[in-house]
Amino acid sequence: MAKQAGEPERHSGEDRGDKPVRDLAVALRYRQEEDNAPRIVASGRGLVAKKILEQAREHGVPVQENPEVAQLLAGLETGQEIPPELYGVIAEVLAFVFSLDSARRRF
Repeated sequence: MAKQAGEPERHSGEDRGDKPVRDLAVALRYRQEEDNAPRIVASGRGLVAKKILEQAREHGVPVQENPEVAQLLAGLETGQEIPPELYGVIAEVLAFVFSLDSARRRF
């Protein structure tokens, strides 16, 4: 998941406790067996963004804060696969997620 905010990168298990405003959130799904590319599964601003992030937290989904990527993805339709011109950027997001997943398995 990519989201917009002026905060440092962190994963969903971290909480500052002061409930910052979440302006934009975009959730991705990638199922290697089913999808040709990652898909947008949710996108929203304001309260919708907050709900997306709450759901991610509740389900243990990593959150990567990246305003530029979130803005690019927000222009896509829900259910749409990301276009090839964004593969490189999304590969970085997926590498972040996979590294967190790998770290979790070690502990």
